[in-house]
Amino acid sequence: MKLLTSLRAVRSLAVALAVLAGSAACSSDPEPVSRAVRDPHSFANIDAFRTRHIDLTLHVDFDARRLRATADLTLDRLDPRARTVVLDTRDLDVRGAWLVREGDEPLPLEHSLGEPQPPLGQALTLELPESANAERITVRVEYETRPEASGLQWLTPEQTAGGAHPFLFTQSQAIHARSWIPLQDTPQVRATYRATVHTPAGLRAVMSADNSAQAERGEDGKTDVYRFDMPQAIPSYLIALGVGRLEFRSVGPRSGVYAEPSVVEAAAREFADLEDMIEACERMFGPYRWGRYDLLILPPSFPFGGMENPRLSFITPTVIAGDRSLVALIAHELAHSWSGNLVTNATWRDLWLNEGFTTYLERRIVEALYGRRRAQMEDALGLQSLQRDLEDLEPRDEVLAIDLTGRDPDDVFSDVPYEKGKLFIQWLESRLGREQLDEFLKGYFDRFAFQSITTEQFLDHLRTYLKSAAPDAVDEAQLRTWIYEPGLPEFAVLPPGDAFTHVDRARADWVEGRIDATQLPAREWTTHEWLHFLDNLPQQVPQERLAELDRAFGLTEVENAEIAHSWLLVAVRNRYEPAYPRLERYLTTIGRRKLIKPLYEALVETSEGAERARRIYERARPGYHPIAASTIDSILQAAP
Repeated sequence: MKLLTSLRAVRSLAVALAVLAGSAACSSDPEPVSRAVRDPHSFANIDAFRTRHIDLTLHVDFDARRLRATADLTLDRLDPRARTVVLDTRDLDVRGAWLVREGDEPLPLEHSLGEPQPPLGQALTLELPESANAERITVRVEYETRPEASGLQWLTPEQTAGGAHPFLFTQSQAIHARSWIPLQDTPQVRATYRATVHTPAGLRAVMSADNSAQAERGEDGKTDVYRFDMPQAIPSYLIALGVGRLEFRSVGPRSGVYAEPSVVEAAAREFADLEDMIEACERMFGPYRWGRYDLLILPPSFPFGGMENPRLSFITPTVIAGDRSLVALIAHELAHSWSGNLVTNATWRDLWLNEGFTTYLERRIVEALYGRRRAQMEDALGLQSLQRDLEDLEPRDEVLAIDLTGRDPDDVFSDVPYEKGKLFIQWLESRLGREQLDEFLKGYFDRFAFQSITTEQFLDHLRTYLKSAAPDAVDEAQLRTWIYEPGLPEFAVLPPGDAFTHVDRARADWVEGRIDATQLPAREWTTHEWLHFLDNLPQQVPQERLAELDRAFGLTEVENAEIAHSWLLVAVRNRYEPAYPRLERYLTTIGRRKLIKPLYEALVETSEGAERARRIYERARPGYHPIAASTIDSILQAAP
């Protein structure tokens, strides 16, 4: 016991030193000043000024569904002649702008909003006086958000788990931070931040920052005040806020769960392996450099599975399955603490640098904690999902270094940056060996820690490493094929094809009538086995066979959200009416885009289904996040 305590103390000291080193490095100069990469999704003139720190004051008004706020942006002047600061905004009501200088009254600045340019929003231009010629300046913007802000979701009490208190959460990725903060909204700009958040009394605020400060009572006696500090420099899409009736449960010395009271115990049980995940990733890829790693379990309207906000990942409740079968998503968000948050894509063209590396790390964590067989099943399901995407995507959207000019990055998210990116890293592993690949990855995370890089910077770094460590391991033409060509290369190293052989046999026996549903050896199947079974059923299955399967395994009422999704897709394709009430409940209580989008797409394949989809959506839309609502709007607008 004493030895274990000593080892934990040593580990804690090492982690603390890593955090301090990271904080010191990025608070003084968070990234090397280099020529800005053109970002087609930002108005900001980051070649002239670059944000180093942000101070936020936010007043949360649930009745008006607005944040009343000020943002102080500390900027480095890169061009000594520059007198104009350009920031990104979308649907912000700007009240005023000032130059802030220590010891002086704030100096009002001329400012103007440009014409709206969807999906980018409006450029906010601040004109600086000739006297503002210091190398580092601070500008202040006072503003209010609008109720329709795309990066905010305001939930009524009825839309939460507890049903008694409202809830607010943000979603800044990809370009939604500008809808609640005026800033340089491009991932190549990294800044530290502090925030003071005023909430209605009794509602807790948490952020992607140090959440250790206790609430202070506001001067009016009706509000609580929370103060936050993020000492490591992060890109704007990782600034995050949640406000609600929240409780906390610790699951490890540096990890825990925030959730509504009715959810928090189940969440803590489901994610009890969190500390083990952190330690596994540290053993393979180097120290965790962010201090704590906590989770915020959001209401079910959250449009994504998870969002990797540093120190506090936002997580959908749909992964609380009761058996920890869906915690690969937690491993994924944690892995972003290395690939994505520590080393970040410079623009959304380079998203695969975040997601491909992270998917590879995720599977390594799963293998380390839950075994090779579980990781192989995850790999096989991932490949199937990628192959389905490749069947539907245009060639230009099948490349890793994707051209997003003129397009909303939200509209082109697919499995390509995730699963094809992961297969690229796995191919490197096949060429280098796992031990040497891990050495490369550790060096990569160290070399570019707290920086944002392009695909080409990564390739240059990889070539330099290979030249000295493994000069004959990788062919240049093959490297370029992976990054710049559509589809999967013919030389890709794919997962073994036998992960679900037993499921395939059982499914064939049932489909061909050799056995009935009660004879399926499925009582002990994992979530992954059920997903493979359901996702690979024939497009058309007789009604009586679906009823038989439903009676045997209660699929219409299964609580696992992923299995329910796959079953409801089968039901919609085959017009299996006993599942329709559950379909409506599912679509009106879950807002995760991955789970609802395919169901609406399947419904609108027929005129009868399209009518049903519209009826359901009329009820469901008020509870969907703007990102999810925009996606479903486009599906129904194109429907017959």
